[in-house]
Amino acid sequence: MPQPSPLPTARRRRLGTELRRLRERTDLSATQAAALVGATQSRISNIEAGRYGVSADRVRTLARHYDCTDGELVDALAAMTGERRRGWWEEYRDILSPRMLDLTEVEYHATALRVAHVINIPGLLQTPDHARALFAQTVPPLKPHEVEHRVSHRVKRQEVLHREQPPPYTATIHEAALRMRFGDRATTCGQLTHLVEMSELDHLTLLVVPFDAGPFHTSGQGFDYFHGPVPQLDTVQIDTDHGGELIDSPAQLERYRLVLDRMSAAALDPATSRGFIARLIKDL
Repeated sequence: MPQPSPLPTARRRRLGTELRRLRERTDLSATQAAALVGATQSRISNIEAGRYGVSADRVRTLARHYDCTDGELVDALAAMTGERRRGWWEEYRDILSPRMLDLTEVEYHATALRVAHVINIPGLLQTPDHARALFAQTVPPLKPHEVEHRVSHRVKRQEVLHREQPPPYTATIHEAALRMRFGDRATTCGQLTHLVEMSELDHLTLLVVPFDAGPFHTSGQGFDYFHGPVPQLDTVQIDTDHGGELIDSPAQLERYRLVLDRMSAAALDPATSRGFIARLIKDL
């Protein structure tokens, strides 16, 4: 009998979470669900916790017993069982926190990305010098080699925007983040110039919310919204002082979609946003 995985991937845990949600909607216990498919209660519990893998056929069988008639959702869940090899981020397993690796995995598999940041430049758009200056401010302080590990990881994450079929990426950034200084003048100039250059990519939309746009709803926390193959599999990552938190409850996803829409509505259009950043560079 296979042993439960002590380090389930974020993708496997999410699959288990969705299977549990489907089961609970039918008011079936894990024991009852196990009996329907000829398994043990512990097997079902371990699948739902992401500690056991599950086949696509088993996913479809469980979905039928759970009266799930959403074919697109079932297909998406079945597709999540096919990942057999670990991603590139596993090389950082003993170096970075599990939360950072979970973020990377979710980001890698996203079909589209929308991010909103008020006081920081989004990670996928940071230059190495900006990231290095940012990590130098971490509390408690990082050692030089720890800073470099984080910078290299961040740079490698950015490859998602440059692969053969990159996901659509929309970044809404407040003027406060653009004016925040990390590093010297050259670092700031390089970072803003990089934003202008990235904004010219066909699959990337950069929107700036200027100070004079007035108030809009936000807690000040930056967050990333990762679209899944179906809306039920979307994920939000919020920045906190103790690290990123992944959120996937339907009610919270709806809330963050609304926040994104309101921030986008307060932002300048892409061309005007690009010109806005160009003027900031001239004023440095």
